[in-house]
Amino acid sequence: MSSCYKSYSITNDVMATASEEYPAEPVNILSREMRLLKQGVWIYFLLLVFEGALRKWILPGLATPLLVIRDPVAIWLIIKSLKRGLLTVNFYLFMMVLIGLVGLFTALFFGHGNFLVAAFGARILLIHFPLIFVIGKIFTRADVIKMGKACLWISIPMTVLLALQFYSPQTAWVNRGIGGDMTGAGFSGALGFYRPSATFSFTNGTSLFYGFCAPFIVYFWLEKGINKIILIGAAISLLAAIPLSISRGLFFSVTVTMIFASIIILRKPKYIGRMIFIGMGIIIAMMFLSRASFFQTATQAFSNRFETANEQEGGVKGVLVDRYLGGMAGVLTQSAELPFFGYGLGMGTNVGGMLLSGKREFLISEGEWGRVIGEMGTIMGLMIIFLRLALSIKISIACYKKLMMGDLLPWILLSFGLLNLPQGSWSQPTSLGFCVLTGGLIIAALQEVPEQQEDLTEQNEYSFI
Repeated sequence: MSSCYKSYSITNDVMATASEEYPAEPVNILSREMRLLKQGVWIYFLLLVFEGALRKWILPGLATPLLVIRDPVAIWLIIKSLKRGLLTVNFYLFMMVLIGLVGLFTALFFGHGNFLVAAFGARILLIHFPLIFVIGKIFTRADVIKMGKACLWISIPMTVLLALQFYSPQTAWVNRGIGGDMTGAGFSGALGFYRPSATFSFTNGTSLFYGFCAPFIVYFWLEKGINKIILIGAAISLLAAIPLSISRGLFFSVTVTMIFASIIILRKPKYIGRMIFIGMGIIIAMMFLSRASFFQTATQAFSNRFETANEQEGGVKGVLVDRYLGGMAGVLTQSAELPFFGYGLGMGTNVGGMLLSGKREFLISEGEWGRVIGEMGTIMGLMIIFLRLALSIKISIACYKKLMMGDLLPWILLSFGLLNLPQGSWSQPTSLGFCVLTGGLIIAALQEVPEQQEDLTEQNEYSFI
């Protein structure tokens, strides 16, 4: 391993890194480097939100290379973090990188044999997964809150765009697809309406973005700290986005966030007054929105989609259990038919499917866990799944302990994180980006570094890295 890595040890609930001596440098140099690294994380975030806009409207001719536009930013952040000793070895990182390297080799010699496909799949484990820990180290709690505020600001015009796309024909400019495709970027919804993609390449970005915003909206209602008009506007935007997106995934994501908020009330009764106020606000907002014809139409489409899809997937069990568990049980029963090393990294992604078959399709499995096992084989696939589960459990325990100490931020962010860290799709770039960003922000929120402290070598009790 590189000499710039630090040793680590695992405590009961978090990992504490051992200190390592570095040559003293002027504080202004350290502060300037830290600001630069934080700006890199912000660039990653902005590219995640607006990458689709670049590929559809601004630079459609560069749609294909823009698919991985965040990768150079991630690589740069990792290299700079390695040089400064910010990225430290831990069990999850070591094992995931090792599996990624082995998987790259097995894909080339025992799998599909296509280097581009294998590299596209390997970058998930070798570049983006380590970025979770990099963001967790670079960002402070104050930075997490700033990003939350930015999401609330963005959500308001995003909802206006969502409404325009919902009611416009697929041939309209706002619904233009990747590379300027005039057939539209929407996905079949209900009652003749399509699921809009907002500023994202695909419709899943819409539900992920608003699901990402929901914990911050709840947090600011409970802890304040943002302009009330913006908070109300963001809350209304979230409520409007649920039917406009025609997304059950967003509905369930917001529901989970509210369940986590309810647990806050059970543990901290002092917030019950604010939760009642939030509930009353939701009722008033729904009454206001229900009078608008645009909202009524969107609600009818969403209800139709909800009922139809539930019937097709076998009710609540099919929607919640099968969708969340990603078909792991089914994959395990069929694993005996898989090659020992799987079909090869990257083959289960849309990009891999396009490069190998010439069609945009899933060659292995649409479910995340099924894709992982199909690509890597039963042993390495299960190792990746268990690593993701173990990291999620470890973070969950730490978030709950922070809640017991009166800190709501990590816990409420966990409501979205638990839907993505264990089984969120890493094969699709937007989903991967939100998973990485959410994991990094939760870890950063767990840090107890003072807001004014900018020393790159600062260690603290709640360090996961």
